[in-house]
Amino acid sequence: VRTQQELLLCQSLPKNLLFQLLGLSIATLSTVTHYGLHFTLISNISLESNSYRVIHHAAFYFGICLSMTLILAALLSSAATVQESQCLTAMGFFCFALAFCGLIPAACWRYTHGTEVENSMMDVYDLVYEEVRRNASSFRRHELTAIHEAFLCCGKRSLFGDTANVERKTCPSGQVRDAGQDCLREIQDFLKKHMDFASMLLGITIGFTVYGMILTSFLWFSIHFSSNLDRKGKYTLR
Repeated sequence: VRTQQELLLCQSLPKNLLFQLLGLSIATLSTVTHYGLHFTLISNISLESNSYRVIHHAAFYFGICLSMTLILAALLSSAATVQESQCLTAMGFFCFALAFCGLIPAACWRYTHGTEVENSMMDVYDLVYEEVRRNASSFRRHELTAIHEAFLCCGKRSLFGDTANVERKTCPSGQVRDAGQDCLREIQDFLKKHMDFASMLLGITIGFTVYGMILTSFLWFSIHFSSNLDRKGKYTLR
């Protein structure tokens, strides 16, 4: 029993460091997504039908809570490993289980609503563009110009009339010559790369969370049986 416990201790400490790095990676991705220029431009546009704003904030808070849960689970597991504490091991297992319960609905939502984020951002761009095309609002024109500069695109293909006037006023000077470079396509391509990376990180996190639950379970049983044998770090010479 003691040999198995020592083996688990040797395995768990490096893995706990990996869990902390994974939590920091999720926190970094959440922060970049929340405060990144491309995302904040769309989120801050004051439209009643801006459904992306809700997704934007929900994703940030979910990511931060998930990263804190993983880091806490890793710290508790490390402390449990050093102190050989069943209580701390159980708390670490609970944190891993809590993270797992949050990850599974997030993964299901990602695959059942795979295009909702892209569609919500493109809808916001569509509404701003059409408002500028209809009434040339200076406020909306500044917002549209900022989007064009951030995504390095110029206008879109529209069935509702000539768009040259809008593109001339809102596109960056270097992009005007390439008018018609579809911003909807640029937004979609940008988000696809970002969401693919987020999905990959989500899958890795689910795998390591399951591994963390298994590891803490074995550690708990190892400490439990070792404690019953009254060999918890104590040796008697006979």
